[in-house]
Amino acid sequence: MEFLKRAEIQESDQSADTEKIVKDIISNVRSNGDEAVKKYEETLSNSFRPLKVDEDEIEESTNSLSPEIKTLIERVVERVSSFAEAQLECLTPFEKEFGPGIRMGHKIIPIEKVGAYVPGGRFPLLSSGPMVVAPAKVAGAKQIVACSPANYKGGIHPAVLYGLKCSGADHIYAIGGAQAISAMAYGTETIPEVDVIGGPGNRFVAEAKRQVFGKVGIDLIAGPSEILVFADETAEPKKCAADLLAQAEHDPNARALLVSTSRTIATQTIEEVNTYLKEFSSDSPAHESWINMGEVICAESMNEGIRICNEIAIEHLHLHLKDSRSIMDQFTNYGSIFLGADSSVVFSDKVSGTNHTLPTQKAARYTGGLWVGNYVKVATHQEITGEGIEYLADHSTKQSNVEGLEGHHLSAAVRLSDM
Repeated sequence: MEFLKRAEIQESDQSADTEKIVKDIISNVRSNGDEAVKKYEETLSNSFRPLKVDEDEIEESTNSLSPEIKTLIERVVERVSSFAEAQLECLTPFEKEFGPGIRMGHKIIPIEKVGAYVPGGRFPLLSSGPMVVAPAKVAGAKQIVACSPANYKGGIHPAVLYGLKCSGADHIYAIGGAQAISAMAYGTETIPEVDVIGGPGNRFVAEAKRQVFGKVGIDLIAGPSEILVFADETAEPKKCAADLLAQAEHDPNARALLVSTSRTIATQTIEEVNTYLKEFSSDSPAHESWINMGEVICAESMNEGIRICNEIAIEHLHLHLKDSRSIMDQFTNYGSIFLGADSSVVFSDKVSGTNHTLPTQKAARYTGGLWVGNYVKVATHQEITGEGIEYLADHSTKQSNVEGLEGHHLSAAVRLSDM
């Protein structure tokens, strides 16, 4: 393994400061409700507007959109919803007999109150709202509360707002940052308390989700975007470079990595990235991202390349290989995998239907991305009758004796005495 380009910044050590700032915000919002939320919106976001987005504002905002933009958003909602519906079909309730008189199973129960966080970011991402809200709607949530920063002319960008409404959000609030997560977790005079919070965000949002976990459920903690392009000698450097920069432009802290079994392809891709960047606007985050976070690695073999990919556990793994599908199963740690050079990550970012809220910072080692399953509970049930009572009660009394648990022994024994 050889690095042709290393990241200038290996880690951003802001965790201690971020943790304290967020802890104070959560405590204040929990104690002071709307008053605290408004204070943070004013001081951190320069927003002095009402917290809730009412129907008149939604209608006015919707009317400002062209029919073409509305169609694009509606298509995203339809495709994300369709994929979520297909996933939900895989979650099957069941009940069966596990011995005479012992029936057990599970049910799939929707989570009732969902909080959806949709970042404002540098660009109005049309797909962000549907990605978080549509799966919750498909899952059967009774109430969906959505928060997004008021960073567009004193409100939420019309395209983002329309996406939230089309996806099924019941209440929409122009609030961002850790204060939004806090408000949804604990509730305020205006903002309903929820049961689970989904959606990506900056380091303050991610830290807030980490700190409120337990009080509410969360989907996952998703940070700045990541991509690893794995290329062999058949790859096209121009496509590799374009795919790297598409994710690099999300955030200055985004990570764009190339792993290649071909030194020639790796070198040419670096050249193409530098050529493309000359045409990017000077304020594009892609410049800083590539300089500070970008990496290019030459692998000695395909096996070593696969090992590197699995160790990095990237958010987006894009295989620019001669036959990606034949080795797909050898990759085990990724948020979402893209098979073949033309399966652009951008398609998933926008409209293909798979969710673009995915694990970062090696979280792909233990979780996948946001999906309809984040908004349901798999709850078990059992019914014990007849021979099942005698069998289980006999075992339970004996085990309780060994454990020294008198109450457990009693609860099982009274069933035996009834028989």
